[in-house]
Amino acid sequence: MYTLKRETWNTRVMVKIAVLSVIAFILMFFEFALVWLAPPFMKLDISDLPALIGAFAIGPMAGVIIELMKNLLNLLVEGSTTGGVGELANFVVGAAFVYTAGAVYFKDKAFKSAVIGLGLGTLVMTLVISIANYYVMFPFYAKLFGMKIEDLVAMGTQINSKITDMKAMVIYAIVPFNILKGIVLSVLTILIYKRVSPILHK
Repeated sequence: MYTLKRETWNTRVMVKIAVLSVIAFILMFFEFALVWLAPPFMKLDISDLPALIGAFAIGPMAGVIIELMKNLLNLLVEGSTTGGVGELANFVVGAAFVYTAGAVYFKDKAFKSAVIGLGLGTLVMTLVISIANYYVMFPFYAKLFGMKIEDLVAMGTQINSKITDMKAMVIYAIVPFNILKGIVLSVLTILIYKRVSPILHK
């Protein structure tokens, strides 16, 4: 298991994690719906990007901590419309993504490892969020807003006629949405990481 070594827990590393956490929190505000792919309540943002960069530069657990901090900041500043369940799901899914990608990259800090790690991270994220949405998030969301699961499914049906139940929602909306999100984050990480890593390694 990859962790931050004791000697790396110094003020400089903690400041880097804190700065990346704040950037991730700010990026959460820049979200938008992909109405051609998924229901409007599913929003895309790139707030996992700083956590991925932190996982690559400092270690997988640093990425997990950044995911935790950004969601705690969001709860403190904005509150929650899902009783904290949405933020918990965001943390679990994001942590699964960045830890997987960071752990693979840390074994061999090469471009190939980065690509493989990001690819595996995307698959793990998609699997985790599919399960979480099917069993937890969608049922809770429906109950919270006094809706039926069928109402949420209907939103998906308006976009894709193949979405007729929750399983179809997962297959035709959640899976492609998160694979696309993983690809976008992976490309951005590859493009940005080498440019900012010298700063993080100082």
